[in-house]
Amino acid sequence: MRVQRVKLAPVTATLIILQILIYGMAVYFDGTVNSSVLLNMGARSTPLIKEGQWWRLISPVFLHVNLTHLIINSVTLLYIGRYIEEFFGHWRMIVIYFVSAVFGNLASAVFMPNNLSAGASTAIFGLFGAFVMLGICFHKNVVVRVLSRTFLFFIVINIVMDAFISGIDLVGHVGGLFGGFFMAAVVGAPILGNIDLIKRFLSGTILTVSLIILSLELR
Repeated sequence: MRVQRVKLAPVTATLIILQILIYGMAVYFDGTVNSSVLLNMGARSTPLIKEGQWWRLISPVFLHVNLTHLIINSVTLLYIGRYIEEFFGHWRMIVIYFVSAVFGNLASAVFMPNNLSAGASTAIFGLFGAFVMLGICFHKNVVVRVLSRTFLFFIVINIVMDAFISGIDLVGHVGGLFGGFFMAAVVGAPILGNIDLIKRFLSGTILTVSLIILSLELR
């Protein structure tokens, strides 16, 4: 059964393998994973992004602060990723995942400029946001409705907890959630049905305007 799930979710499996390999490389070559190592490997840094290193809006999703951080994100990604990949398809999941990462890290760069951040959480929250979108647009589907309510509960609990735990990038999580929700509406989920073109257009407009506004804040 486990092998079958991996076959059904190759994108999810690949993302998990990549972040495990990169963490292993960091530990192997540097002996530890500290702020200096994370910064050199591509952690989100507002000053460096302002200097033109925009790739740091994506690279943080492959980096993790410690083994516990890596395990939690990998298990969560395995759980939500296979559902997203099943309902959206492979390439749509890739788009949702990395757009969520960009929005999460961009929001974090703007509103938490003095912090260094790393982790797949921004993109993972985007996947949860994508499923909430499914729950709204395809609420008549019993499976989707039940899962979306479960994931919504998970989102609320995590955001509340994030607000009281130091060192958690709450802004990045909310930004990723925002990006994933609207990007999911843009790409749609044909396997479930059609999303109204007006909703897709408005979602794309919201994303574009938000991206421009946040990007200008970094100038």
